[in-house]
Order: sequence, then structure tokens, then C-alpha cells
Amino acid sequence: MPVSTVDPSAALVVIDLQNGLLGLSGAPHALSEVLARSAGLAEAFRARGLPVVLVRVSASADGGDAVPGRTETPRGAQSRPEGWDQIADELSGHPEDIVVTKRNWSAFYGTDLDLHLRRRGVTQIVLTGVATSIGVESTARAAHEHGYHVTLATDAMTDRDPAAHDNSVRKIFPRLGETGTTEEIIRLLP
Repeated sequence: MPVSTVDPSAALVVIDLQNGLLGLSGAPHALSEVLARSAGLAEAFRARGLPVVLVRVSASADGGDAVPGRTETPRGAQSRPEGWDQIADELSGHPEDIVVTKRNWSAFYGTDLDLHLRRRGVTQIVLTGVATSIGVESTARAAHEHGYHVTLATDAMTDRDPAAHDNSVRKIFPRLGETGTTEEIIRLLP
């Protein structure tokens, strides 16, 4: 269902727009476009006194906090440059924003995101970020399961795999909430 309304107690949740991921390729939207649109949404939310949550993924240097379990895709130890997990400059620097550090795909699992939102009376989250089929979709699923109204800014997210992005947007997101463009969402902000 196309986005119909934005609650007066909505929050923007931006997934993994951080230094170490900005150099990756994205499809169907370039990461620079996703970052610019997410920053525009963040400005609009801040201007209305609505919460902005910046989620970053991080890991310990020794990999000790990595998610256990076997997968078909190898997950070997990775060395990451200094500052790879810092929020992009275009979004950072606003002391009123909430920063959540996750170690899993979803921004809810193992974090205090739900606590931050509930304490502020948030009833709806608007999601942006990367990757559409991983961090964004996992967070959208968890938000739906937690009882939040979910809105997904589909032009402010991207994936490494355009087919995975398309599957999330066309098949999964309509079952979890409403979708719309950044412009449509800003137009509906209270």
C-alpha cells in the first residue's frame, strides 16, 4: 500500500549509512543518492522535532561478537580501516539524534532501539539505508513484529543486488508496511 500517512509520533531510522559502506556499489540507487535522500529526510524530521535514529553496524577487532552459526556464504575475519563504522558526515553531528550500534542485521536484535522509541512514544518508523534486503528488511520485519507502523522510503535505500532490492520492495515490504518516495513522505510529515 502506498504511504498514506505519517504519525505525529514517527521516527526516522537510518540503517548503516557509515563510512565503511559508502564506497560499495548500490543498485538500483547509487549510495550517494541514498545518503542525500536520507539526509534530506533527517533534516525534515529534525525540523519538526521528530526523532532521528542513526544505526551503525560494528564488530570487535577479534570477531568475538560476530553472529555464530554456519552459513553457505563464508564470513571470515575482516580487517577494517579505522573509522569504518562511523556514521557518514552528512548525517552526523546532531546531538539530539539517537545512535544505535548493532552487531546483527536487524537494528532491534541485541540493541536498545525499541527502548529509545518506546520512551519517546514513537508509533511509526520510517526506514532508509543499506542494504535493502539485509539490514533494512530485517529491521522492517522486527519493527512490524514489535507493533510499529512501518514506512519504507524506497528511493532512500539500495542493495548490492538489484534483484534482491526489487524482491524486498515488491514482495516483502507491502506485507510489513507502506512504501513511498522521500518526497511523498516529507509531504506527509506532520
